[in-house]
Amino acid sequence: MSRAPAQEDDGSPIDDVAVEALQRALASEHAALWAYSLTLAFIPPDWATRARADIEAHKTLRAQVTQTLSEDLGKRPVSAQPAYTPPQPVVDAASAGALLVVAETDTAAAWRSVLERSTVDQLRSAGLKAMIDSTGRVAFWRAVTDRAPVIPVFPGRG
Repeated sequence: MSRAPAQEDDGSPIDDVAVEALQRALASEHAALWAYSLTLAFIPPDWATRARADIEAHKTLRAQVTQTLSEDLGKRPVSAQPAYTPPQPVVDAASAGALLVVAETDTAAAWRSVLERSTVDQLRSAGLKAMIDSTGRVAFWRAVTDRAPVIPVFPGRG
């Protein structure tokens, strides 16, 4: 994500609705990183290689959003929670993969919200790219956990 300008295209500051959407996207990135960290203990080595690459992608997004919020917009970025409650217990590779499907679905929805709630072209473009990247990640996790359709019909729609 490239750094977002602190003003909308018409010169006015980014509105609170867009900032809140960006904060929710950051919160989803925190949650996704927690989910990936948990699942590494349960997934096979070939999945773990992919998971580690996905972790790096989420870390990069998290850093970029944090910088945009704090430096460009002068806002305090939302903090990560100490822990999150998975929708079901993670006890094996299948349940770990299912958690990653949920995490990526949630991040895609959060980035779609940024796209829908901002009028700043640069921020909308970053939101679209993040949503597309998350859709690619969720497709992998849906495929390895035998979920259909592999690619969500409407990415970011939960």
